[in-house]
Amino acid sequence: MKLLHISLGCDKNLVDSEHMLAIMADAGYEITDDENEADVIVVNTCCFIHDAKQESIDTVLEMARLKDNKLKALIVCGCLAERYREEIQTEIPEVDAIIGTTGWEKIAEVIGDVLAGRTDEADTGGSDTVRPDTVRPDGRPVKIDHKSAIDGKRIITTPGHYEYLKIAEGCDKNCTYCIIPKIRGHYRSVPMEELISQAHYLAGQGVKELILVAQETTIYGTDIYGRKSLPELLCKLSEIDGIEWIRILYAYPEEVTDELIDIMSTNPKICHYIDIPIQSGSDPVLRRMGRRTDQKQIRDVIEKLRSRIEDISIRTTLISGFPGETQEDFEETYRFVNEMEFDRLGVFTYSAEEGTAAYDFEPKVDEDVAKSRRDELYELQQAIAYEAAEQMTGKKLRVIVDGYLPDDDVYVARSYKDAPDIDGLVFVYSDRELVTGDMVTVEIKDAKEYDLEGVLTDESSQ
Repeated sequence: MKLLHISLGCDKNLVDSEHMLAIMADAGYEITDDENEADVIVVNTCCFIHDAKQESIDTVLEMARLKDNKLKALIVCGCLAERYREEIQTEIPEVDAIIGTTGWEKIAEVIGDVLAGRTDEADTGGSDTVRPDTVRPDGRPVKIDHKSAIDGKRIITTPGHYEYLKIAEGCDKNCTYCIIPKIRGHYRSVPMEELISQAHYLAGQGVKELILVAQETTIYGTDIYGRKSLPELLCKLSEIDGIEWIRILYAYPEEVTDELIDIMSTNPKICHYIDIPIQSGSDPVLRRMGRRTDQKQIRDVIEKLRSRIEDISIRTTLISGFPGETQEDFEETYRFVNEMEFDRLGVFTYSAEEGTAAYDFEPKVDEDVAKSRRDELYELQQAIAYEAAEQMTGKKLRVIVDGYLPDDDVYVARSYKDAPDIDGLVFVYSDRELVTGDMVTVEIKDAKEYDLEGVLTDESSQ
């Protein structure tokens, strides 16, 4: 029986999808990428912001039309399923089962129930599923949704030389614009032994770069070990043969410790790269967002990182048009970005999400104004990034090869400064044939806005 799995949304969702794929393959399903050949379709949805929600709805509706064909079972899981379970049941009757954010480990059982006509038993999973064998230091149970096999098995859907390692689920920050705590539940760290097992499995499959993700990576371990354990996890991951780079995403500025900076600066496998979403440079906006830092605290963290890790690459994200954001607030953020000169930066216009505190905040910022402010920030960042890229000319960089563009006869690669899909690229010209996943040294010859061009050096080795 053939099965199609569609994964939408973030890299954290992708990790859940890869675990589900492994479970379904073990259950005997043949994985296909052709929707017209599928007997079963599973859609892992997202609803973080309006556009993601609409994409998920459109995808489910498109797959539902196939019920008139050979499709026997349509399963919807993930964030949209968790948040709008009743609406899906009522408005899309073609959906046979709904799995919440923590029920993915039962995917094979759910599909079996649907195919056997037991649809009343198929729905499962909620954001507060309790895993009884995991407890806090004080004996209280930890709510956690990972029931993956200890061998960490999953089907890799990335190019294969890099993979995401989700180290925790949920969030307790409760920023006023964010629906995630209501969808994904409280913060729950994945036990370290499971993460180490997953990483060993991934390394055995040829993965060289591990990208650590969670709603927040920096407080990993506080719920089950009683302390921030990210530095310890990083040390253990770096001991695994085959893993060459470890990259940290989603680090909250107030949680970046001296211990974390020390391990980043001294362990050669940990990329001198950190993603620190700050969301705004204006203190009044940060307060309305429910953020736990002000501009000075953010500045202090950035300056500490740069003073102790000279070549650190810092990425951040901002929200433009948050309710109540004045022109003065925007100009303060603009000045802060100009002064801080972030290496990488993303900007999103505010998306009002039902169920969040900010949904009812006034005054609203006109959508065109929010987009204009976003564009101004991007224009500023483009100038900052281009100047930084120009300064790389003549320098040598270690890069990992992501692929080859035959029409241009050039390899596509990334340096430690660049996370896949969100940052820049290094285009490598080489007389020697390279393979995806090769790690080589290039000399940078030119800068193209966010991207670099370089040539393979004689010192490169695979």
